[in-house]
Amino acid sequence: MEKSKALLLLAALAAACLFSLAAGPAGWSNYDVIVNLRLPRTLAALALGAGLGLSGALFQGVLKNPLSDPYILGTSSGATAAAVFCLLAGIGRDSAFFYLSIFAGAFGATFLSYWLARLAGRLSDTALVLAGVAVSAFLSALVMLTLSVARERSFSLFYFVLGGLYSTQPAPLLISSLIIACAGGFAMARWRALDAMALGEEKAYHLGVSPGRERAIFFVLACAAASAAVAIGGTIGFVGLMTPHIVRLLTRPSARTLVPASAIGGAALLASADALGRSVFSPAEIPAGVIMALAGAPFFMWLLWRRAGGKA
Repeated sequence: MEKSKALLLLAALAAACLFSLAAGPAGWSNYDVIVNLRLPRTLAALALGAGLGLSGALFQGVLKNPLSDPYILGTSSGATAAAVFCLLAGIGRDSAFFYLSIFAGAFGATFLSYWLARLAGRLSDTALVLAGVAVSAFLSALVMLTLSVARERSFSLFYFVLGGLYSTQPAPLLISSLIIACAGGFAMARWRALDAMALGEEKAYHLGVSPGRERAIFFVLACAAASAAVAIGGTIGFVGLMTPHIVRLLTRPSARTLVPASAIGGAALLASADALGRSVFSPAEIPAGVIMALAGAPFFMWLLWRRAGGKA
């Protein structure tokens, strides 16, 4: 990445942080509000966005599919379903079993989407998207059914499912941030393999890369990052879809620059979305997941139009 473009990306991240810290009726006037409420929420948005941006870049690279995203593939829905079941069972977000469960949910949902898409014999963009949408819709319906039955015990979890950063605790934030950082570090250590996978399975094999093994490794890393992000703020879509496409305007296509840039871009994007949700109808709040859906759905339709040949 060119130095000027790297500085532009870091400037966008800094601007998003400042916007997030200032967003709200009190502005910069109340020190306690900024330090005790907005700062933890900003840090949570940065970690969550980085995890989703990283996950999206890995999925798009390993699947050679620009429409891939942890939300569209069902990864986030699988993690959210597991998280809701754990929280209803009294398993806290500072438990190792909680994180193992949401990772298992994320990986299981992703593998199911991938397997369904491969049933036709050839993995296509359309099949993968349709399979992911089907898996995500089923899991979302299962979660809503569970919450409806649980009633009073589940009221607070509705905001979690919508994707919001309302009650960020230090322990879950620290654990999730460490998981995302480790996933990003391992991914960067294998950037050459990810570049080879982007060329196609046959070319990757001739370059000495085992497609099946590398696909499994990057699926694990992408699911780990996405599930850790879900543990912080629930289901927030389209960050992993939009961010890699946006940062490609500033970076080279190599995973060496695209992966870290996607994590930084995702952090900036979600911090801005969360701050916007706190500002537009203040003192009422719009969940960050709703803001991202309003922006991401048209972006997704535009990508579909391009893939269908709408662009000359």
